[in-house]
Amino acid sequence: MSNSTQTAVESETEQRSETAAGDGPADAESPTGPLAANTAGDVVLELDGLRKSYGTETVVEGLSLSVHEGEILTLLGPSGCGKTTTLRLVAGLEKPDGGAVRLNGRSVSGSTFVPPEERGVGVVFQEFALFPHLTARENVAFGLKDRPDDEVRERVDELLELVDLADQGDSYPDQLSGGQQQRVALARSLAPEPEILLLDEPFSNLDVDLRVEMREEVRQIIKETGVTAVSVTHDQEEALSISDRVAVMNDGQIEQIGDPEGVFQHPESRFVAAFLGYASFVPGYVSGDVVETDLGTVPREQIHGLAAEYDHTRIDLLVRPDDVSVRRLDCDGVESSCGAVVARRYLGPTFLYEVELDTGESIQCMHNHDENIPKEGPVDLELDADHELAWFPREQRPEDDSRYGE
Repeated sequence: MSNSTQTAVESETEQRSETAAGDGPADAESPTGPLAANTAGDVVLELDGLRKSYGTETVVEGLSLSVHEGEILTLLGPSGCGKTTTLRLVAGLEKPDGGAVRLNGRSVSGSTFVPPEERGVGVVFQEFALFPHLTARENVAFGLKDRPDDEVRERVDELLELVDLADQGDSYPDQLSGGQQQRVALARSLAPEPEILLLDEPFSNLDVDLRVEMREEVRQIIKETGVTAVSVTHDQEEALSISDRVAVMNDGQIEQIGDPEGVFQHPESRFVAAFLGYASFVPGYVSGDVVETDLGTVPREQIHGLAAEYDHTRIDLLVRPDDVSVRRLDCDGVESSCGAVVARRYLGPTFLYEVELDTGESIQCMHNHDENIPKEGPVDLELDADHELAWFPREQRPEDDSRYGE
C-alpha cells in the first residue's frame, strides 16, 4: 500500500523484529475552550469528546479540538498528560473508548474504525524508525510500492531535494547524521502525500544545537508542502517556535489552545502560566485605575481583561523574569528593601535571580551576566514590563504551592 502510516508502522515493526532476532481564565472576554480556533482553511482533523483509559487509569478524557488545512498544531504538556496517546488515537494505533476521530469529515473511529494503513496519515516517530538495511532513497520509496517505477523515482528525487539530501540518496542510515536521518524519516512520511502528518517528539533524540536548527527546517519543509501537521512535545520552546497553534494538555484534557504568543502572554490557568516558562505571581489589590503591588502601582489598563467586578479585590499578576528588575539599595541605606536575593542560577549569557519578598512570595528576575547585581541580601525590585499582564483571582491560589508564600 502507499499509505505513509503503514510505512512507518512496518518500519518500526521490522526493526523490532530484527533486534529481537538480533484554574480559572484570566480573561473572561477571550474565547476559551478546546474548540476556540482560527477558522482559516477547511477542518482536516476533528476530535470530539475523545476518551481513552488503560485499566482504571484515564489517560484522555473528553478531549475535543479541530485542526485546519495547512496548519501546524502542537500538543504540549508534561509526561503522562495524554498527548502521545492522543496522537496514537489519531493514527489508528489505538482505539478510543469513546468520542470520535474524524478526518476530512469522515469518521475513522468507533463502529466505523479505519485501520492505520487506510487513514492517509503519515507518522514521524521519535526514533525515526528507518530501515537500517535500506538506503535513504529506498527508505523514502518504501511506501510507494504500488506506483510505477518512473513515478516513484520522480517522487523520491523531489523529496530528497526538498529535504536537502539529494546527494545522500545512496547512503544508509548509519552513514547519516541524526539530523539527516530525521529528514529522511520526514521525506518518507511525506512521500505518499498524506492527508495529515503526525510527529511524535520528533526532535528529542537530537542534541540541543541540532534540535534548534532542525525544528526550523522541519517547519519550513511542512509549510512548503502545505501538509496539515500535528506534533507532540514536552518542550515549550519547540512548541512555541514551530506551531501555528499550541494546545496545552494536562491530565488528559486541553487546558488552553491558541496561537503561541497569545497562550504565552495570556494563559487561562495557573498551570499553563507555569508550564510555559518561568512564572512568578505578584499579589496586588485593585483600586480604581491602578493595581497596588509591593513592586509599585500598575495602571489598570495594563492588566489584560480586568473586569469591573474585580474592583476592590485581591488578585495575582503573572510576571516573567524579564518583566522584573533588581535594584541595588543606595549606599546610605535610605531606600528600604522589598525583599532579598535568596538564590542565583547561571544560564550562560544571563543569571536568573530568585528574590523572596518581605511578604513571603518568591519572584524570579533575569539579568545579563555582566550586570552588577548582589548575589544575596536585601534588594528592591522594579516592575518594568511594557506589555499587558495576565492576572488571576487571589482565591484561586493553590494551597500547596510554595511560590505564593504563606
